[in-house]
Amino acid sequence: MRLTWPEIRARAAKFSEDHKLDHYEKGQTQTFYNEFFACFGVDRKQVAVYEQRVKNLPQDRKGFIDLFMPGKLIVEQKSAGLDLRVANDQALDYYEGLPEAIKPRYILTCDFQRFELLDLDTRREWRFPLADLKKHVEAFAFIIGVETRQFRNQKPANPKASELLGKLHRQLEEDGYSGHKLQLLLVRLLFILFADDTGIWPKDQFLVWLEQRTQPDGRDLGEKLTALFGVLDTAPDDRQASLDADLNAFPHINGALFAERIDTASFNNALRDILLDASVFDWGSVSPAIFGSLFESVIDKVTRRKQGAHYTPEEAIQKVIGPLFLDDLYIEFEALKARKDGARAKALAAYHDKIAALTFFDPACGAGNFLVVAYREMRELERLLLREIHPPESRQLVLDVTLLSKLNVNRFYGIEIDEFPSQIAQVALWMTDHIANTNLGDDFGKPFARVPLVTAPNIRQGDALEIDWADVLPPAECSYVFGNPPFIGSKMQSDAQRAQVRRIAQLGGSGGTLDYVAAWFLKAGTYLAGGGIGRIAFVATNSICQGEQVAQLWPKLFNERRLEIAFAHRTFVWPGRAAVHCVIVGLAQRGDEPVEKRLFSYPTSKGAPVETRHGALTAYLFDANGADRHLTVAVASSPISDARRLAIGTKPVDGGYLIFDAVERATLLSVEPAAEEWLRPYVGADEYLNGGQRWILALRNCGAGELGKLPNVLERVRKVKAFRLGKIAAKRKDPLDLPSPGATSMSLAATPTAYHITLIPDAPFLLLPRVSSERREYAAIGWQEPPVIPSDSTTVLNDATLFDFAVLTSASHMAWLRHIGGRLKSDYRYSIGLVYNTFPWPDTTPAQRAKVEVLAQAVLDARALPKNATSTLADLYDPDRMPGELFKAHKALDAAVDRLYAAKGFADDRARVEHLFRLYEALVMPTAAAPAANRRTSRRVARRDTRLA
Repeated sequence: MRLTWPEIRARAAKFSEDHKLDHYEKGQTQTFYNEFFACFGVDRKQVAVYEQRVKNLPQDRKGFIDLFMPGKLIVEQKSAGLDLRVANDQALDYYEGLPEAIKPRYILTCDFQRFELLDLDTRREWRFPLADLKKHVEAFAFIIGVETRQFRNQKPANPKASELLGKLHRQLEEDGYSGHKLQLLLVRLLFILFADDTGIWPKDQFLVWLEQRTQPDGRDLGEKLTALFGVLDTAPDDRQASLDADLNAFPHINGALFAERIDTASFNNALRDILLDASVFDWGSVSPAIFGSLFESVIDKVTRRKQGAHYTPEEAIQKVIGPLFLDDLYIEFEALKARKDGARAKALAAYHDKIAALTFFDPACGAGNFLVVAYREMRELERLLLREIHPPESRQLVLDVTLLSKLNVNRFYGIEIDEFPSQIAQVALWMTDHIANTNLGDDFGKPFARVPLVTAPNIRQGDALEIDWADVLPPAECSYVFGNPPFIGSKMQSDAQRAQVRRIAQLGGSGGTLDYVAAWFLKAGTYLAGGGIGRIAFVATNSICQGEQVAQLWPKLFNERRLEIAFAHRTFVWPGRAAVHCVIVGLAQRGDEPVEKRLFSYPTSKGAPVETRHGALTAYLFDANGADRHLTVAVASSPISDARRLAIGTKPVDGGYLIFDAVERATLLSVEPAAEEWLRPYVGADEYLNGGQRWILALRNCGAGELGKLPNVLERVRKVKAFRLGKIAAKRKDPLDLPSPGATSMSLAATPTAYHITLIPDAPFLLLPRVSSERREYAAIGWQEPPVIPSDSTTVLNDATLFDFAVLTSASHMAWLRHIGGRLKSDYRYSIGLVYNTFPWPDTTPAQRAKVEVLAQAVLDARALPKNATSTLADLYDPDRMPGELFKAHKALDAAVDRLYAAKGFADDRARVEHLFRLYEALVMPTAAAPAANRRTSRRVARRDTRLA
């Protein structure tokens, strides 16, 4: 009986592996081709001869064909690395010298590692390496007496291919074919395209059927697809005897994917062409990017944004699953491979049982990318393991390769809120399983396919924050929880989402400001506390590890759920389409965490991470380094060190009616010159950093009589009052049923010339922008003076000294800002309560202060140089344009401030913030040895200990 193509492909894969080192023409050619023909189930001696003599060559020469299959094939073999063009010319000479009756159709030139096959009738060529022989075996169909099919030159499926399915989805939906039936149709087509290129049935069988058995206008395509779905759901013995032969050629797939009967879709020629275009791609080696791209092609941008849904690129997935489980599994496997004792085989078998028993759970699985990559990597580990258990010399003894694999998709669990991606996840895992089975079969030279599909992954459709995860997978049976929960900030959540987070977090009061992803961390911790022994790792927005969210989330994880950080990736730029800065955090139950915690840091935004090992990691993702690893920095109402109070600038809440740009100011003064007395420069972060001017009406000392003489100004005051009253009315109509506006709101509307927050300095003051670009190494701060009024986009330090400036602009303070402060998108957000008030100031002597002040003045002098006079602070602090003298002045100041904290200074920002964190702990958690000491005494003790250190 002739071998099937899956059997031939499996044999070809083994042949490639067996001969990957062959290179010598004289010594290895005959064995090479004897086994090559055996791949097709053909005895070479029956069909081809070696060294066939040819007489009638040019110039009366004689020669010998290396391998000759009369009427079909000339083979000219060379040693590895030689020029195959010379071999091809030689083969063509032989062809001309042969009698017409036995001239072959094909010429093959080969150097063991490269194949070049030429069809002399059609002039088609195949060129491929030995390793790809299994992909091109049907080019040699003539060996078994079958006409070589003219396969199209198919490109591998890529996001553009999946976008074609997305286009098909959109056009059918616009035509009224929508909802569940459309999503199921698309998932079925995805599987069929995959099956058409992976040996589930003969290659391109669906493409040929689609081209030849459906009408060009597409009007019968819907009915034909419905018939095909029925056939794929029916076992051969249960099919009608009169069934169309082309349909009957399709195998039985399973009783789930194609079981449900759905309405027949109506197609036209344009929709048929889209499906044909998609079919021309090679879907045989689909990657997770395909599933994610299909998901994003179908789910509209508005829905994705509301759900915080973005598919996870493989780069990010590997950052999670490597340190979570895969790295350790490979370390254990390599140790077992290295064993030489008699128990090695038993240990490998026990290891196989161990990995087969693992379970994987993604409670925000989307289109299944995490599960797909994890399953693929686990199957590859198993394949390598089976190659160790069954070395090459014993593989021919394996009678049934299907009995070797113990891993299957039923050990993979997921929850997804939308139907369509949940269906993609299930089919994607089946497809990944088939590829893994094919690869394993290739190793043993035997086909392996689990068709019909029997075992299914466990994908539950529903809201993961409402579902009891134990109903999906009991925690005692769960090995790993991982994924990429939705990216939705606290201010972007819907009312329902915010209610979910507050219910799960149980923070009390106003409910906190946690990002949506925090709910997955909390629920996962609760889930494992219910009897689980697994570990957790999620991709998250980096805001959960900085800013005010840290003090809200991490005590819940550390103290209530008794979790510890096992590994983490510090902030990196999301590799997908979403412009998000992310972290990855892996958690283990206390007592089960690894001794060494792995930390991955990113020196550059696009570079590879640098790994370090630590005894303990804080919630801010740096080494605890002697401090309490569970300590979090909470908002402080006043400075914990002996420092001046920092204040927010003026906030008018005026609807813009009190504020003027240059044109508006000139217009007002042209009709009302007396208003100039009441206009003062109004400087916010933008004006301070980038230049430009604004003015604000400062009317607190303007009497009623004087205001009456300024009708244009008075009209603006009336508009301010109307604006404030409008805000009160809007609050009263708020659907959240907020309480009625309080006395402050009513008073503000009643006094429209007053500001909501008033800060009008009467002496020079230090100004700090509340938001600073992440690109800047330093937050640019500096002095302003009256009559300037600072806006609420800045903070103000009155009576500031050069020493204050020195410390606040130093690398140490910037390190505290970067690690402890929050972010606005990716920019640094300077918070009074969280950054300034919690910052541990250094204890100094007068001499130290004087030295530092000299260096601080050098920074200001560098800014004021004539060549820098026309530059804005944004220009001067742009990392690509920062003047050399300014850079040097800052570095000298940094070193001096560092030495106020530690005599030897610090190697980097992480060392700075770790030291500052210990000082913070000493300030807020006085030692048990002096529980009665007051705060000031505790500060003095902490500073003294710092100096001694």
